[in-house]
Amino acid sequence: MTEHVLAPAHRTVDAITPAAFAVAVFTSASLVFIVQPMATKLVLPLLGGSPSVWNTAMVFFQAALLAGYLYAHLLQRVPSIRAQALIHLALLGAAAIFLPLGVTQALGEPDPAAPVGWLLAALTLSVGAPFAILSATAPLLQAWYARVRAGRPDGANPYVLYAASNLGSFLALLAYPALVEPLASLSGQRMGWTAGYAVFAAMVVVLAILMPRGVAAVRAPAPAERSPAIPWRRKIVLVLLAAAPSSLMLGVTAHLSTDVASAPFLWVAPLALYLLTFVIAFQAKPWISLPVTLLLQATLTIMVAGLVGMTTGHWLILLGLHLLGFFFTALMCHQQMAARRPAPDRLTEFYLLLSLGGVLGGAFTALIAPVLFETVLEYPLVMVLVCLARPWLDDRPAKREVWLMTAGLAIAVFVPLLFEMLRYNPSLRAAFSDLGLTATAQIILGAAAICAFLIRDRVLMFTAVVAAMTISAHYIGRGYDWSLSERSFFGVMRVAITPDPKMGGDVHVLMHGTTLHGAQARHPDFACAPTMYYAETTPLGQAAELIQARGSGAVIGVVGQGSGAMAAYKRASDRMTFFEIDPMVDRLSRDPKWFTFISNCAQGPIRTVLGDARLTLNKEAPGSYDLLVIDAFSSDAVPTHLLTREAIQGYLKLLKPTGVVVLHLSNRNLEITLPAVAAARELGAAELHQVYIEHPDTAVMAEASTEALVISPTPEGLADFKADGRWRKLAPTEVRPWTDDYVNLFGALMRSMRGRA
Repeated sequence: MTEHVLAPAHRTVDAITPAAFAVAVFTSASLVFIVQPMATKLVLPLLGGSPSVWNTAMVFFQAALLAGYLYAHLLQRVPSIRAQALIHLALLGAAAIFLPLGVTQALGEPDPAAPVGWLLAALTLSVGAPFAILSATAPLLQAWYARVRAGRPDGANPYVLYAASNLGSFLALLAYPALVEPLASLSGQRMGWTAGYAVFAAMVVVLAILMPRGVAAVRAPAPAERSPAIPWRRKIVLVLLAAAPSSLMLGVTAHLSTDVASAPFLWVAPLALYLLTFVIAFQAKPWISLPVTLLLQATLTIMVAGLVGMTTGHWLILLGLHLLGFFFTALMCHQQMAARRPAPDRLTEFYLLLSLGGVLGGAFTALIAPVLFETVLEYPLVMVLVCLARPWLDDRPAKREVWLMTAGLAIAVFVPLLFEMLRYNPSLRAAFSDLGLTATAQIILGAAAICAFLIRDRVLMFTAVVAAMTISAHYIGRGYDWSLSERSFFGVMRVAITPDPKMGGDVHVLMHGTTLHGAQARHPDFACAPTMYYAETTPLGQAAELIQARGSGAVIGVVGQGSGAMAAYKRASDRMTFFEIDPMVDRLSRDPKWFTFISNCAQGPIRTVLGDARLTLNKEAPGSYDLLVIDAFSSDAVPTHLLTREAIQGYLKLLKPTGVVVLHLSNRNLEITLPAVAAARELGAAELHQVYIEHPDTAVMAEASTEALVISPTPEGLADFKADGRWRKLAPTEVRPWTDDYVNLFGALMRSMRGRA
């Protein structure tokens, strides 16, 4: 038994050492996870605000974490704990040359055709060194703690510090959207993070002083032999258990951020829950036991499988369901991983395996899946596969369980067949008119869900029924029979052909994510009529016609190409330029097989400039445009850097004295009009607002409800808009304008929710 020999001089050291370690681990973890949304927000405007920016950035951070954990593992080969601390301090000092953090200018502007390499390289050069060194803190300090506290009860379980580390990360992530982002500008965040980095370095200095004294304070027996090596089979299991939650975290993030906004307040929710599962799993007495986790994970996985195809409707309910399903799935994996953790002398190797799994899972979702899959299949695919991580039973299944599996599979397969029967049989569909096709199919799918729940302990059977349910739910939730589906860094573009007798027959529909971005009738009598948000009756169509009524030779710029519908307004005397970030969109809209607005309807050639609009518009001649239409969307989300005061100021500089810029502000979930109004008024510009409601008697794709704000450098520029009568001046607002240094999307979400209440 270890004999404690505490001299009076060592008693204080012994008392404060645990607290010093805990505070240092908590501080470093907070810095590590506050820098992730902050750094990604810095690069977001350069890449169009796509949700893929966050997922790709997360792969970088996971790889940097792996590098930090490898460094911590290798540092253990240095025998002296004081020497380890000095080396770590030296590297902290060297990494400080990159502070305050910012985006490197060495790589120039990103290539929209190959943005992933640019983004990874930019993050490596900008934040790689400080992040990697800080990320090594959790395993490194735990290894030091195990040595310093050897012979004491708490020294036998340094993994408790890992819970403290993840608690710091969790609280930091919650603080970012709730406190940091609304209250501090980006420049203020950068300076605050630099100060936090300096404070942490001072903590390491204190630990370097305390640790050798802590080791000297106890006379322990000769160290025992090193524990047995981790078997390769267990290593593979640990890597897989770490990979699944990492992949799901990015999958659910993309699923949630597609239709709201690519913004930190949505990014941090899955990441915070991911970290919270570590806190719970590595507690000495977890708040949630594994049996409870398994029960809730099965229930929520079944619900997600049945609803995964739904992308609109009661989005707050779907948001909570997906987050809870992810949380308990990640917790299940991490609890099983914690149960397999090795002895403390293998601690850094264990964290290295954990980090390797995180990188592999993240790389699959963010880098490999977009190449393999034409649509976002990776999230439901991994959600199904992770069911195989549930504990397996050794005995043979009972006949009742086999019948339940057979029934669940049969119901899941029957649902799409019934859906098609209802869809194309009007008399049969009338019997279900009160519920609707999708609701009817999902109610029947609920019977398969009950079967799956009853065989949840039979892993292969349970997984098979969940997989069948997922496929069926995707089928009934797809909305259209897609004739084309392509995917790029900026999202999934799909083209469907749907009949509409009021528009002469077939209509080609373009969807980005889950939002319609254009439609064109194929009948010659209707083919060149701009539709949906661009119809003549909508604010965008009104603006084009009002500007053209002023005379010939209008110069028009459109940010966001979509199906190219705005090209239908181009006269022979006009000049029109599209500013589009995604080369795939430009290719699809110019392909006559799908859309002919540009190729057949426009009178004369149309130019397309590829790249982020903020960057490409800066290269245009000032004072040259009569009309600018800002119509860039990522699914239903407007990239916020296109709505800041600086962005609007840039648009106004490009306009002629009586020119106008039209901001398309339609959004299901965010109130983004008032910050734009506030920015225009702060710049001294004239502005008018309109919400157009589509007429119920028109063809389905003929027009769409649209909200827009028109801004001009001078009141004279809006004289004809004001005389039109459909445009109104909004009341004064106290909402703070967004800037390149300050965007508050969480506030926009709250305003939208209050407006619908």
